[in-house]
Amino acid sequence: MFDRGKIEEAVKMMLEGIGEDTEREGLKDTPARVARMYEELFAGMNQDSKEILSCTFSCDNNNVVIEKDITFYSTCEHHIMPFFGKAHIAYIPKGKVVGISKLARTVEVYARRLQIQEQMTEQIAQAIFEGLDADGVLVLVEAEHMCMSARGVKKPGSKTISMSTKGVFETDAKLKDEVLTLMRSEGK
Repeated sequence: MFDRGKIEEAVKMMLEGIGEDTEREGLKDTPARVARMYEELFAGMNQDSKEILSCTFSCDNNNVVIEKDITFYSTCEHHIMPFFGKAHIAYIPKGKVVGISKLARTVEVYARRLQIQEQMTEQIAQAIFEGLDADGVLVLVEAEHMCMSARGVKKPGSKTISMSTKGVFETDAKLKDEVLTLMRSEGK
């Protein structure tokens, strides 16, 4: 699937295209470095969240579970530039829970792909909803997009917020508002 040789050749061509000397000391090994970096940045393309969410534990209650401030780094498929931020996840278990690190790992699966934020948010929510057979899932993602900060409109610090709700969070506005308040609160 992943072809380092193609990436190295493409990077070399891009460097030549902007007028660089690919044989100069600082750039000589750049195509190989970029290929290794891309392999890491897009590792989620070869991962399946079902495997991550398959290790569950029995749970006797249906209280809301929230994992917030999960830092992620992703790459926008429109400009192949980074976007990064925090994901916040809430779910209501139906007889089983997953280890909390698995929620962060699920975020990584979808962040480590060429992505758009709205799609990533939906994919995370759907994976958790289906993988845990949860009564409800709410995923909120806040991110800064370098394609907007460093180029184009050049508005650094602006954030894009996307949200996906599943199950009870789609029908119970009071519960949804309570969880969103908890997600946005600072821990003391």
